[in-house]
Amino acid sequence: MDELLDGFDPSSTRSIFNTTEQKRRTDDYFFKSASNISFFFEEKAFENDKPGLLTRPKHVSINKVGHALHDLDPVFRQFSRSAKIAKIMRSLRYRRPIPVQSMYIFKQPGIGGEVVPHQDNTFLYTEPPSCIGIWVALEDATKENGCLWALQGSHTEGKPVRRMVRSEEGGGGGGEGGGEGGRLTIRFIGGDLPNYDLSKFRPVEVKAGTAVILHGSVVHNSYENTSSKSRHAYSLHLVESDGCTWEKDNWLQREEGRPFEPLYVA
Repeated sequence: MDELLDGFDPSSTRSIFNTTEQKRRTDDYFFKSASNISFFFEEKAFENDKPGLLTRPKHVSINKVGHALHDLDPVFRQFSRSAKIAKIMRSLRYRRPIPVQSMYIFKQPGIGGEVVPHQDNTFLYTEPPSCIGIWVALEDATKENGCLWALQGSHTEGKPVRRMVRSEEGGGGGGEGGGEGGRLTIRFIGGDLPNYDLSKFRPVEVKAGTAVILHGSVVHNSYENTSSKSRHAYSLHLVESDGCTWEKDNWLQREEGRPFEPLYVA
C-alpha cells in the first residue's frame, strides 16, 4: 500500500473539492472507482475554509483506497484469490463466488470518520441476496481506534432495509455517460434506515491478522477514531453468481473490458 500511496498525486483529484462541478466530479470519480484503484480522503483532512487544501501529509489523509484492488494490484489480487479465501467461501457453500469490491481502509488517527449502521447488501445486491464481506484486520482493532460494531442476529431479518442504486438525472438515454446531457448519480430506494438502538450493538475487537466474516444483511458500524493509533484493514466483498443475479442498477458496474472474474467454479 505504501507504494500505491507514494505514486498517488493528490492534485489529480483535488479538483473534486474546489470547482463548481464538485457534485458531478465526485460522482464520476466514485463510479469509475468500480474498475480502478481510486483514493478517497478523510473529510477532516481538509481546511474548513479552504476546500481541497490538506491539513496533513497525504499518507495520513486518505480514508480508503478502492474498489478494484483485488483485480488490479498484484499483491492484493494474490491474497484476494488465495486458497485461504477460497476455503472460506467453500465452507459457506458458494459455488461460483465473484469478488466484486475491495477496499483498504485506514481509519486514520484523530480523523478516521464514523461509518453509520448499514448492511453490505444495501450496496452490493444480488437477487436473491448473497453478499459476504471478509474484513481483515491489518492492525489491532479496538474500541479506542474505531473497531467494528455489529447488531447480533440482524442477519436473520431477510432482505436489506434499503438499496443504494445508480440513477440518471437531467436527461434521457443510458450508459456510463448518462446520455442526452444526463449524468449518473446515487440514490437510496426502499425507505429510511430504522432508528437502531446502538446499545444493542457489540464491539468486534480483534487482533491484527484476524479475518471477520460478515453476512451481507448483518447491521454493523464503526465510530470515529479519536485515538492516536490508526486501524488499517482490508475489506473484500464477494457475491454468488450461481443462481444469483447481479442487479443492473447497483452502483458498482464494471467498465467494458474489465469484467468480474469468479474466484472458482465448483
